[in-house]
Amino acid sequence: MDLFSPRHLLIILVVVLLVFGTKKLRNIGSDLGAAVRGFKKGMNENEQDEQLAQKQLPVGGAAGSGPGVGQGAAKDAEFHDAAPAARQDDRRA
Repeated sequence: MDLFSPRHLLIILVVVLLVFGTKKLRNIGSDLGAAVRGFKKGMNENEQDEQLAQKQLPVGGAAGSGPGVGQGAAKDAEFHDAAPAARQDDRRA
């Protein structure tokens, strides 16, 4: 006897319908479909973001290898290295 014969599958389907009911199975199916659609949408957005990032890379090669690179970093370091001076009015006695 074959385990997956049409007769056995029909019996399994009837048992599942009796246990869960048609309304619950319909809700499970719609929730599963929505999850699959959301997953596919997320994958497509990820691929589009990667393609957009590749288009924005400079033609000469990797990002960060051109003239003028690092000029903004020096300004950022200068800004972040300066320690804020403590004010007298901020201290509480």
